[in-house]
Amino acid sequence: MKKILSKDGTPLAFDQSGAGPAVILVGGAFQQRATDSRTAQLAALLAPHFTVLHYDRRGRGDSGNTLPYAIEREIEDIDALLQEVGGSASVFGMSSGAVLTLRAAAHGLAIKKLALYEAPFNSGSDEDLQISANYTRQLTALLAEGRRGDAAALAMQYFGTPAETVNSMRNLPFWSSTESVAPTLAYDNAIMGDGSVPTELLASVTTPTLVIDGGASPAFMHKAAQAIAYYLPNAQHRRLPEQTHSYNPEVLAPVLTEFFAS
Repeated sequence: MKKILSKDGTPLAFDQSGAGPAVILVGGAFQQRATDSRTAQLAALLAPHFTVLHYDRRGRGDSGNTLPYAIEREIEDIDALLQEVGGSASVFGMSSGAVLTLRAAAHGLAIKKLALYEAPFNSGSDEDLQISANYTRQLTALLAEGRRGDAAALAMQYFGTPAETVNSMRNLPFWSSTESVAPTLAYDNAIMGDGSVPTELLASVTTPTLVIDGGASPAFMHKAAQAIAYYLPNAQHRRLPEQTHSYNPEVLAPVLTEFFAS
């Protein structure tokens, strides 16, 4: 593990592996290095071709959590990692982490290429916007009351996990780790905004981008990926057969390797 300081002095923990052009991996909600075996495996598969940085976003794992939170601070975190590897790199973003990387690219960070996996935008319908607003209100209230476990359970159900599955998970040993990062759910929620596709932001991102979704994922993920690819000026879309939001690193790694190395 290595550590660097972000612009506001927040320590950022990361694992570095491999050699070659740099690639930074940006996780989504709940993801942290200690428990994120999928991204760790992805990093290992990319390491023969790239210098890979897998980091804990602020508020997670071994990274700090300077308050108050602002999306701009997370963008500065990515920039600090870019400076660590020479000033520029390719970036892979997963789920809400993909949206964070889009915001970083729109902010003008030196991202050579951008790969996005299933940024979870909704349709923008009145119903979906209302559901998103209700989630924000409930999440904010639970975190304000210090009810981290209930906040984590709410988020998992909002993300599509059945209630009975979540209730069973709360009795498993890993749940304490899940609760530990529950406050950062507010960070991901801020990054997502109202959950609809941010067309103006996308139109400002000229970075070469690969938009990826899984063939076995829900229809709204397919529609979101298609919309992102449509509004980005320099994007291509690729759907991976039989993959879901929980992608197989052995399937995704060759796709990223081909894109980042081309």
